[in-house]
Amino acid sequence: HVQLVESGGGSVQAGGSLRLSCAASGDTVGKIYMAWFRQAPGKEREGVAAIDRAGSPTYTYSVMGRFTISKDNVQNTLYLQMNDLKPEDTAIYYCAADFYNLQLARSYTYWGQGTQVTVS
Repeated sequence: HVQLVESGGGSVQAGGSLRLSCAASGDTVGKIYMAWFRQAPGKEREGVAAIDRAGSPTYTYSVMGRFTISKDNVQNTLYLQMNDLKPEDTAIYYCAADFYNLQLARSYTYWGQGTQVTVS
């Protein structure tokens, strides 16, 4: 069982930056596949960025060039650096993890509680 706890959300103006963190339980980050998802009001949850065990990233088209996913295996933490934020990035952001390489599919086994990001 993997527990995930997100932090770092908040309110920013368009063009600003935020960095989200996701702390994982146990010594797991180096052994699992992880991703960030987001869900805006009235919309389906969508995959934003994923990272495999070797650290190779995958991004959804709308965030390419603006968001960077990374992880620290020693700190057991996943990050999402978000730059040049736009109002359409407003959503609850969720961290997800699985022992299979699901990339941006929504069928991850483990989920955090979410953190709100609001861009005005």
